[in-house]
This record gives sequence, C-alpha cells and structure tokens, in this order.
Amino acid sequence: MIRLVIEKELRDIISSTKFAITFGVCAVLILLAFYVGGKNHQLNLSRYEAAKAENLRKMEGLTDWIRVNSHRIFLPPQPLEALVTGVSNDIGRTIEMRGQGELSSVDSRFNDDPIFAVFRFLDLDFIFQIVLSLFAILFAFDAINGEKERGTLRLSFANAIPKDKFILAKLIGSFTALGVPLLIPILLGCLLLPLLGVYLTDNEWIRLGLVIFTGLIYFGVFLTLSIFLSVLTKKSSNSFLALLVIWILAVFIVPRSSVLLAGRAVNVPSVDELSYKKGRFRAQLWKEDQDKLGEFKPSTDKDPEEMVKEFNKFMQELADERNKKLQDYSNRLNEERCNKQIQQERLAFGLARISPSALFSLAATNLVGTSIGVKEHFINEAHGYQQSFAEFMKEKTGMNLGGDVILFRMKKGGDEEEEKPIDPSQLPKFEYRAIPLDKVLNNSILDIGLLILFNLVFFVGAFVGFLRFDMR
Repeated sequence: MIRLVIEKELRDIISSTKFAITFGVCAVLILLAFYVGGKNHQLNLSRYEAAKAENLRKMEGLTDWIRVNSHRIFLPPQPLEALVTGVSNDIGRTIEMRGQGELSSVDSRFNDDPIFAVFRFLDLDFIFQIVLSLFAILFAFDAINGEKERGTLRLSFANAIPKDKFILAKLIGSFTALGVPLLIPILLGCLLLPLLGVYLTDNEWIRLGLVIFTGLIYFGVFLTLSIFLSVLTKKSSNSFLALLVIWILAVFIVPRSSVLLAGRAVNVPSVDELSYKKGRFRAQLWKEDQDKLGEFKPSTDKDPEEMVKEFNKFMQELADERNKKLQDYSNRLNEERCNKQIQQERLAFGLARISPSALFSLAATNLVGTSIGVKEHFINEAHGYQQSFAEFMKEKTGMNLGGDVILFRMKKGGDEEEEKPIDPSQLPKFEYRAIPLDKVLNNSILDIGLLILFNLVFFVGAFVGFLRFDMR
C-alpha cells in the first residue's frame, strides 16, 4: 500500500506543468552556476599567474638582494571557491613578505571589481539557499490540506490506508520526486567542469559531494517543514503564507540580525585602533634607538668597509631587539582582538544557527574552505613561508631583512665594474596548503547534524499531527 501512495505522489508531481517549469528553471540555474564558476576560476587563475609574473618582473634589474623590498605572495584560487564563494572574494589575497615582523593581507577581488560586491555571484550556496528552498515550499505547502480541499484525501483513505504509512509515503514520494531529479543537472554540472578546464582532486570531489549532500538535507528541511505546516493548517493559503514568512525570516532576517546583535553585545577593537597603538609604540621604540646611536663606537676608524660592517651589525641588533618588542606588543594586542572576535563570532553563529539557511551556508563554506577562517589560515601559511624567506635572504645578504632596519652597503670595485643582476626565480616558492579535509569536517559536522535534526523534528511533527488530523 505504501508503494502505491509513493507512486501516486511521483505521478502527481512529475506530470504537473508546475514541476516542468520550476524544474527547468532550477536546472538552468544549476548548470549556469557550474558554467560561470568554471569560467571565473579560469579568469582567477590567469590573474593569479599574472600577479606572480609581475611580482618577479619588479625585481628584474636589481643587482643586490638587499634591495628586494616588494616581494609579495598570493592566495591561489581554489576550484571550489567558484562554486561556493563564501568570503573568498572579500578577504585580502596578497601579502607583502618581509623576513620578520607582522604580516597582513590586502587586495580583495572586490577591490578590483567592486560591481560584483553589489550583486554577488551565482553559486551553489545561493541556489540551494534561495531557489531550491522555495522550490520545496512551492510543491509541499498543500501536501495535506490541499488534498483535503480537493477531496482526494478522503478518496485515498477509502482504501483503508493507515495514517502513519500514508504520511511516511507522502514524505518519501515528495522528496524522491523533487530531490532526485535535481541530481541530474548537478551531475551534468560536475561533468561540465573538466570541459571548462577545471580539474578537481579526489579531496575536492569529496568536498563537493559533501556540499551537495548537505544541500539535499537543507532542501529536505523545507520539504518536511512544508508538510508539517500543511498538516497544522486547515487552508493551503494559510500554510503558504506561514511558510513564506518563515522562509524570509530564515533566509534573510535571522542571519543578518544575529550579526548585528553580536556586534552590539561584543565590542571588537577595530584594525585602525590597533594600528594607531602599534604606530605609537613603534615611534617610541625608534626614539629610544636613536638615543642609542650615540653609543656606537667602531673598533677602527681606518678601514671604512669594516666600519660599515660593524655599523650594520649594530643596527641589525637594534632592529632585532626593536622588532622583538614590537612583535610581542603586537601579538598581545592581536590576541586580545582575536579573543574578542572569537566571542563575537561564536555569539553571531550561535544565534544564526536557529536558521536552517545559516546552517547550510556555514556548513558549505566550511567544507570548501571559503569560511571566515580562510583569512587566518592564509596568514598562518604566510608565516610558515616567512621562515624560509628569511633564511634565503640571510643566506644572500648575511642578515635578516625587514622590520624597519637601516643598513649601508659599500660598492666593491670601481665604478666601471658592472654588477650582475639577481635572479628572482631563486626565491623560495610559496606553496599554499588548503585547510585539511578532517578539519573542515570537524568544523561543519555540527551544522550538518543540526540540519538533520531539523528534518527529524519537522517529520515527527508532521507524523504526529497527521495521526490527529481531521479528514472531514
């Protein structure tokens, strides 16, 4: 009997004109998201390669490694960024590299193309959050009360179908008829990626599969919620209105309100405030070092080259000590700000998690590595590279450059001697490692679990409510 109800549900949904139109729109949007994502990835790759080439070009013609003061590293574009953009376009993707001192990222993609910041990109996050959730509501808002209004519900129960089996078959049939066909354009989109020159690793295919799985769970939340409200309300117009209000709250109001409330509750010092304090402290240290310059006395005043070496060593020691004090002070300020920021994020995300839409967005961006933590991960990767860069520069110049150190270099030989240019390609390569899969799974497991919980709660509510449903 349950099989017959499922088959009836499949026929009713798939054979309807409404399904053909809405499914066609959803399929086009999904394929368009994959196509645009693949094209954007290719564009971002070309920009990334051009930025690296320009970085090396600026060093051409330099004859001394000590003059290298504009070496930059870049956050490479990841293929899945184009499918779930998250904050990848908002964060700085360039870091000015120094042998020591604090690092910060600048130059977001929206800095070059601000128009995209206005309307954002068409990606899977948008399609699942907005389009497919409405798709679920449109087909399930009258799953029960609509059949009662049309008289088909009493006709179905003329065959003595148990209520528990009917509601279970109704849910299975609805999800199969609506969810399974959506896999077709998604799979076609996955096949489209290699044709566009976007090749995913095994790790990235797993991440994309988890995003799609999470999206179907999120789709199921609005499907079970629609059936639940269809059981609770007598008229289908009332259930549709209630679902529309809930959808607006879940998709737009709750996530944004949670950020505003968290911002009011936890005050995080701004970057400008920290820069001002660091600048004052740096100026104080410079003044102290200027006073120490009078203490410098060379061991000889006959050999100018030896005097320059001694002076450079003295200045290097002052710079190292100054940078250590500044780094300790900066670390303390950054740690205080980071702790406040973590409190604010936890509060904001905790409040936002009452919304299934926020849960999906948090899970999807965590899975592909475009969550709010990608900026910190990029900085940490840059700090790891900073050590190899400092060792390389020390090998080439005999000192660790960076941190406002002033050095002098005497020219060897006569003016007629031609100095050989440096080879910028000798610089150590920056190898960015994406956030590991096990870490992103740990970060997203709570959100995926809560989405599953929402499904269970709404299904149980629909199940229990239908057992008490009045057929008359």
